[in-house]
Amino acid sequence: MIEQKRILATSVPGPKSAELAARKNAAVSAGVGTGLPAYIVKGEGGILVDVDGNQLIDFGSGIAVTTVGNGNPRVVEAVQRQIEDFTHTCFMVTPYEEYVAVAEKLNELTPGSFEKRSALFNSGAEAVENAIKVARHHTGRPAVVAFDHAYHGRTNLTMGLTAKNMPYKHRFGPFAGEIYRVPMAYPYRWPTGPEVCAEEAFAEFTSLLHAQVGEENCAAVIIEPIQGEGGFIVPAPGFLRQVAEYCRDNGILFIADEVQTGFARTGDWFACEHEGVEPDLITTAKGIAGGMPLAAVTGRADVMDSIHSGGLGGTYGGNPVACAAGLAAIGWMEETDARGRAREVEQIFRPRLETLADKYGVIGDIRGRGAMLAIELVSDLEAKTPDADLTKAINAYCHAHGVVTLTCGTFGNVFRFLPPLSAPDHLLNEGLEVLEDAFAETVR
Repeated sequence: MIEQKRILATSVPGPKSAELAARKNAAVSAGVGTGLPAYIVKGEGGILVDVDGNQLIDFGSGIAVTTVGNGNPRVVEAVQRQIEDFTHTCFMVTPYEEYVAVAEKLNELTPGSFEKRSALFNSGAEAVENAIKVARHHTGRPAVVAFDHAYHGRTNLTMGLTAKNMPYKHRFGPFAGEIYRVPMAYPYRWPTGPEVCAEEAFAEFTSLLHAQVGEENCAAVIIEPIQGEGGFIVPAPGFLRQVAEYCRDNGILFIADEVQTGFARTGDWFACEHEGVEPDLITTAKGIAGGMPLAAVTGRADVMDSIHSGGLGGTYGGNPVACAAGLAAIGWMEETDARGRAREVEQIFRPRLETLADKYGVIGDIRGRGAMLAIELVSDLEAKTPDADLTKAINAYCHAHGVVTLTCGTFGNVFRFLPPLSAPDHLLNEGLEVLEDAFAETVR
């Protein structure tokens, strides 16, 4: 058992981590970066232990992956048991029950009272890519519409869907064709104000899709119900529902990319439930399996079953060990009321973030839901000037003082908070104290 306590045994990163960083530089492509090069040897709950004996408070969950916490006993037991039985056969060669059980659970939990089918994959990007394949095949249409500030992955197709150039797209093109981009209903930065954001953004969406794509050519519209890497942007209320209804009226499939928002992270099983939206297809990964690589596309049975046999799959997709972890992680979420815990996390974070905003005058927006929260930092509240330098400075302070924090946003000025739902209250509060110290030290 790891004591749920921050311990600074050395500097962060320490000397042993520095040695490993040197080995990394000599062995690993420079294209693979690390945000905090403190090399981890063990994790449990809300704590990560590095090679130097430092115990770091985890406010990132491996980018929303270890929602149930590292070392979750239920996941560990399930993985060990499955490894003892068998590690791989390839479901497309000789199948196994674990894959079927995960699909059944996804069909049960995802929004929509209609009959569903699922297919399992390895990563969020792979799930998104397959959702696009399904949509194009089912509709017979080529075009896909994505949004400003979107992040959907690093494969060629998903880079095309992703909005941010650096570091994700820079000099990696050309990208897949027939992808179109429309404005996001970004309340904080909508030019005429948040009150009219949903209405005006929807009008721009329909106008651009009609004029530049043509409804009859559009296979799918894909959107993150809360954008992740783009800055934890929560669309203006009502926008998602309007887009979904427009898609339904025009024979366009509505794809909810819930790779980062799914599995209790936002206080409900899936973020689109907050808006009462039932997507035709939903992509999931990250928090589904407690750290094991597992992803899925779940959708309407008539859509998913329209694909010819052999059209979907992959060697490792739905690996039995990952499936066992997924079933265990979802079981833990159900039994512990993880959705309620996410809402409790928000109640801990939001008041303290609001206090920081009032005190320092550099937080332009506090947004998110549940245990998926963010602050946007600006140098001028009226002009809303992004302050990436301040964001980097606060992030560096937190890292040096034993808190794993993450930044994001198109302009590099957003702090995101994704703590494990298993982290105890005292640890969350201690991490927030470090954040407060970071503001006191860096804001001038």
